[in-house]
Amino acid sequence: MGEIYNFSAGPAVLPKAVLKKAADEMLDYKGSGMSVMELSHRGKEFTGIIENAEATLREIMAISDNYKVMFLQGGASLQFAMIPLNLMTNNKKADYVHTGQWSKKAIAEAKKTGEVNIVASSEEDNFTYIPKLDPATFSKDADYFYIVTNNTIYGTEYKTIPETGDVPIVADMSSNILSAPVDVSKFGVIFAGAQKNIGPAGVAIVIIREDLVGKADETVPTLLNYKTQVDNKSMFNTPPCYSIYIAGLVFEWIKERGGLDAVAKNNQEKADILYDCIDQSDLFSSPVDVESRSLMNVPFVTGDKDLDAKFIEEAGKRGFKTLKGHRTVGGMRASIYNAMPKEGIEALVRFMKEFEKDNKKIA
Repeated sequence: MGEIYNFSAGPAVLPKAVLKKAADEMLDYKGSGMSVMELSHRGKEFTGIIENAEATLREIMAISDNYKVMFLQGGASLQFAMIPLNLMTNNKKADYVHTGQWSKKAIAEAKKTGEVNIVASSEEDNFTYIPKLDPATFSKDADYFYIVTNNTIYGTEYKTIPETGDVPIVADMSSNILSAPVDVSKFGVIFAGAQKNIGPAGVAIVIIREDLVGKADETVPTLLNYKTQVDNKSMFNTPPCYSIYIAGLVFEWIKERGGLDAVAKNNQEKADILYDCIDQSDLFSSPVDVESRSLMNVPFVTGDKDLDAKFIEEAGKRGFKTLKGHRTVGGMRASIYNAMPKEGIEALVRFMKEFEKDNKKIA
């Protein structure tokens, strides 16, 4: 088999340059004689790793000093609970936009703490679009306004961020963080699991405006209080050291590529190649509303389950891995995160055209 292209939604493809550097340093990190996995998290070597990771992330995302950055465990899913525990403290209510599986889980957690107002939902059409928002439905006294900026399963993405006035926006950016520049000042909290565009599973990044820290009730467990994590610079307990190390290498890789402007340009070009193929095809189609299409996750179907299965099987034999769509959507899904090279998209498109030609009679 030739080149392998991993289209997994996560854990996802990582930059080869990052993996090679990590391999070179596996047994001896910068002359320490130890692997990063063996370093004390209190030692100077790891202190340098986490400080450099934060500094580079702040640089590429243009994060101002009035925001705190945390490297936490528990993945993005733990944030479904930490958000309401830390922020749903004044009026005990929050607004949520329901756009898929992950907002559903977040809503369920928030309801354990206070009142949840679902201001809009696309559930009736299996989340194939980002719903248009009516400010008249917003709660003026909400403690926060919650969105998922990119929906991995359904392939939808916000193109504009809602205006919520003084109500801080909380954004789950797990599957499109670092895919393009973002104005951090528009958000109260940004969080993301690592295993898409950041690094291996094991760490979640939380970026929080400093005035939102310290609002948790005293009954909130110590480890789940953002103030604990901020005051201890993400090291109240032993952090996920190796995941933070790889994340730092990914941040440096992005910086070396020209930053998020360059990354966004490349991502748009990749997505255009794949969407153009789907739109021009007589066999493949996209179930997602055009205006809501994600740059990171691209679902597509043939309209025939058996033919979908045949495509996935043959694609796997040709080196195109993990193209099976989520069980709630079916069909195929190509996740084309930052580390997916344009050559991978071009090769996939060539195969799709070949498959369509060979299967026209079946279709």
